[in-house]
Amino acid sequence: MLNIILDNDIVLELLSKSKNDTQHSFVRLQKSPARFWLPCCSLSSLETELDAASYHPLSTLLLKDKVQWLSSLAAHCHHIPPNCRNKTQALMSLDAATLQGTTIIWTNQDQFSSVHTDIEWGDHEFVYSMLAQEEDEISFFDSESQQLSQRTTLEKQFFNVLKHGKFIAGAEVERLENELALYVGTKHCISLASVGDALLIALMAVNIKAGDEVITSPFNSTTTVKMITLLGAKPVFVDIEPTTYTINPLLLKSAIGWKTKAIIVTNLFGQCADFYAINQIANQYDLPVIEEATQSFGATYHLLKSGSLSAIGCAGFSASQPLAALGEGGAAFTDDDQLAEQMRQLRGDGERQQNDSMMGIDSRLDTLQASLLIAQLNRFPNSLEKRRQIADNYNRLLEGSVKTPNIVSHNTSVYAQYTIEVSHRDQLQQQLQQRGIPTAVYYPQPLHLQYNFLNQAQKKFSVAETVAQRVLSLPIHPYLTTETQSLIINTLKSLL
Repeated sequence: MLNIILDNDIVLELLSKSKNDTQHSFVRLQKSPARFWLPCCSLSSLETELDAASYHPLSTLLLKDKVQWLSSLAAHCHHIPPNCRNKTQALMSLDAATLQGTTIIWTNQDQFSSVHTDIEWGDHEFVYSMLAQEEDEISFFDSESQQLSQRTTLEKQFFNVLKHGKFIAGAEVERLENELALYVGTKHCISLASVGDALLIALMAVNIKAGDEVITSPFNSTTTVKMITLLGAKPVFVDIEPTTYTINPLLLKSAIGWKTKAIIVTNLFGQCADFYAINQIANQYDLPVIEEATQSFGATYHLLKSGSLSAIGCAGFSASQPLAALGEGGAAFTDDDQLAEQMRQLRGDGERQQNDSMMGIDSRLDTLQASLLIAQLNRFPNSLEKRRQIADNYNRLLEGSVKTPNIVSHNTSVYAQYTIEVSHRDQLQQQLQQRGIPTAVYYPQPLHLQYNFLNQAQKKFSVAETVAQRVLSLPIHPYLTTETQSLIINTLKSLL
């Protein structure tokens, strides 16, 4: 990713009502993956020169998709040498260095007072040369583009929290809980530090104890097993469906015994499991169902939102997920007032009233992450729509070449991952890597084969074991361009 900082002289030429070469270069450069930044430190000097007769308003430049304001940090003023010829340019170079990726300053001036060794400057020919040097590296998640595209909004959220100083239990936490509950369609949302904590607190809230059994899938995140065993309970595995890769309801009854106390259902790769069938069986045995909705957050099942499909829904918001914090975060969802109150107490280290407490954990979502998630949630529907468009393009162009995701008719998918099935998966993955195409495997080994202490390696879960040898996830994120996706598809097809 190349960041291009616009110096004052470039801005003036771009806004000029007279046609010039800089405007022509800008049109060409906008077709590249580069991002353009307008430094706040130059605003006052620009405004003195932008007379209405000769120039378009500054706002017309900011309407361009790729042009954003670049904040100026007060701390940078301390790093400008006293004898610096142009302090505004020096400050611009220091502000530029805060951006991720390669950053340069576009200027037509013969001299520029850059005081940061990483920040170079030059005219349009220099910009073209830098763009040519940039490696077209394909990202699997592209957190860099995510951060840069939302930088001004994220900065505002940061500084709002710094202003009020309530880093724990600030107003943003309650606001996020209300917005998430409204989005999912549940009465309660309890924000937490991670999805692991959400699962642990959900299990504690339904009274899972040592010696109990909890049914789940062997094709699943290790977090599920860790949280079950952390309470001294035993995971009991049930094989998966070959379409959704989620737990097979037809096999549930045979796994239920007198020690069974709950069922954890993990939604995978963007779509939900068959909760009508699962809940019907669970109700017959009076078993609570916990939905792990991290990878399906935003998806629907029979028009109901993921996270609202069982007694308790759990979701995580780590940086790789469709709804992502800049770090870790999680939440639990429920319509049950009593379960909600228990989970709030468990989240706050079990505190209730003085001399009246229960065992819990300290797992509060901090105010800063809550504020960032609020910003992300506002853009979330648009982000999901871009994921669906990219997945539709994959489906269309890969049809007949590989087994593409099978989205059940009553489901919608958020495509947290775009996962195909292929023969000779490991060899193909290595060949793609050699050609610069990143991929991932979720999950290369079923859980019953990973943990010897569970003593379940001798059991057979044929679908999970087969799928684990065949699945391969391709890059998918809202910033994946059509050109990059075509390169991925053509490379994959050439190797099959």
